[in-house]
Amino acid sequence: MKKVLLSGNEAIARGVYEAGVRFAAAYPGTPSTEIMEQFAKYDGVYAEWAPNEKVAVEVAIGAALGGARALAVMKHVGVNVAADPIFTVSYTGIEGALVIISADDPSMHSSQNEQDNRNYAKFAKIPMLEPADPQEAKEFVKLAFQISEQFDTPVFLRTTTRVSHSKSVVTLEEPLAPQDKTKLAHHSLKYVMVPINARMRRIEVEKREQALRHFVETFSENRMEINDPEVGIITAGMPYNYAKDVFPDYSYLKLGMVYPLPVRMIKHFAEKVKKIYVIEELDPYLEEQIRALGIKVTGKEIFPYTNEFDPGIIKNAITGSSQGAVSPYKDTLALRPPNLCPGCPHRGLFYALKKSKAYVHGDIGCYTLSYLKPLEGLHSCICMGASIGMAHGMSKALQEKGKGKVVGVIGDSTFLHSGITPLLNMAYNNSDALIIILDNSTTAMTGMQEHPGTGYTLMGKEAKKVNLPVLVSSLGIENIRVIDPNNLKETQVAIKDELASSGPSVIIAQRPCALFKRANLKPVPSLKIDPDKCEGCKVCLGLNCPPIAWKEGITREGSKRKGIAVIDETLCNGCGLCAQVCKYNAIA
Repeated sequence: MKKVLLSGNEAIARGVYEAGVRFAAAYPGTPSTEIMEQFAKYDGVYAEWAPNEKVAVEVAIGAALGGARALAVMKHVGVNVAADPIFTVSYTGIEGALVIISADDPSMHSSQNEQDNRNYAKFAKIPMLEPADPQEAKEFVKLAFQISEQFDTPVFLRTTTRVSHSKSVVTLEEPLAPQDKTKLAHHSLKYVMVPINARMRRIEVEKREQALRHFVETFSENRMEINDPEVGIITAGMPYNYAKDVFPDYSYLKLGMVYPLPVRMIKHFAEKVKKIYVIEELDPYLEEQIRALGIKVTGKEIFPYTNEFDPGIIKNAITGSSQGAVSPYKDTLALRPPNLCPGCPHRGLFYALKKSKAYVHGDIGCYTLSYLKPLEGLHSCICMGASIGMAHGMSKALQEKGKGKVVGVIGDSTFLHSGITPLLNMAYNNSDALIIILDNSTTAMTGMQEHPGTGYTLMGKEAKKVNLPVLVSSLGIENIRVIDPNNLKETQVAIKDELASSGPSVIIAQRPCALFKRANLKPVPSLKIDPDKCEGCKVCLGLNCPPIAWKEGITREGSKRKGIAVIDETLCNGCGLCAQVCKYNAIA
């Protein structure tokens, strides 16, 4: 056996491979993305990026019904997108095995909400495992496939950002040969979910629940550690490590399966200790179910409902040494506001949008950062694909009030994820909104992943590439423009014209991400500011480009300036936006 240092995501990918799984589908989303990127590197596997999470789950269900051990991977909000097939496959079961990874994001490091997906397991009646570290992540995903096969059920594996991205030593084992069944089974009564069949399967779900409730009582990854009988802690996942760090002598009930819960084990643990704390991030999921058993516990009355925990938060909450359970550990890094990268093709577009004074609905992607000062280029952001529907809805609500045309912006990957149907709706219902598709040729926000518009698959093979203008036209949009967002004049004219037009219209802003690996961007010299020409007007600072800074105290005789703009040549990639906005031709 070989020991290596792996992140939780890398360990999950390894565990999936060791389990003999050779089929996986996903949509990239932090903190889950690296699972698929690592899995795709193993020999003999098939891995794909689907257009969205719902499609990924449906693809995996199809593989599982074909007898395969199949994996679907997504971040927590992706489960919302995939909920429709997930809830029904809970009824049907599968022929092979199906595991669904839900990577939750406490503290919302890269998410629009902080939902606790343990609730999905209870809601959909699907068993859920939750590892506490990379070694457990590798082993738990293997157990998940075994449970899926044993109980004819999909199984959730829940991680959190800290488990996904932290690294520790993991012991590797030899992978099993592919564990797929080869015979197709035709069971229409089991898999065709018309009401009469679904009613019968609903009964089977309850039978499975009862069997799982017996199984979980002896499940090896639910374990008691009886030490000090005065205090016991019930927990799961990463909070277990935090609690052990500061209270190593307390007694613990560490839950590896968080749905269904081992009721008898919990009651037995309660008999062995005098006082019980339930430590869990986000919702009082465990706490509420344990209280319902008649067991007195201390939980969210002292622990926060929001954000990630750390050892300090847990220590302060239990000892009462800090009001509000604030961590005593201080940040030592300097604050750095988020910003679009130098040369980002979105910067010029949002600069122009701010000048237009239009109301702009945003979407999920790098470009969401443009809401910050000084760009202030968008005014709402809810979830993937929502910008188009929201722009349409607002335009209809304001149509009779002469408030002007509303704008929705959406990235190319996000448009293909969930923007096609709302754009179809716009055309069908004769919207008066302007949609701008920000086509930077990649899924940039999560690390340059492929999508149906890039021309390549996750496995690196060439693929059919979506032609966005043709697709948009086929949906019924007649007014379509393709622009280069780095050409400010062209961008401003296009936005002005389309805001003045009537009916639905689409601008496709096409320029590759500055970091895109296949962009083949020619090296461009970095720009410089001529101190003799700069008048200190600060217009270039309005671009919020990282290389541009302000230097106080540099005056010039006959000028009112109090300083000048300067460009850090080590950061500048010569995109030229600043030269386009400079009225004094001081940048070249």
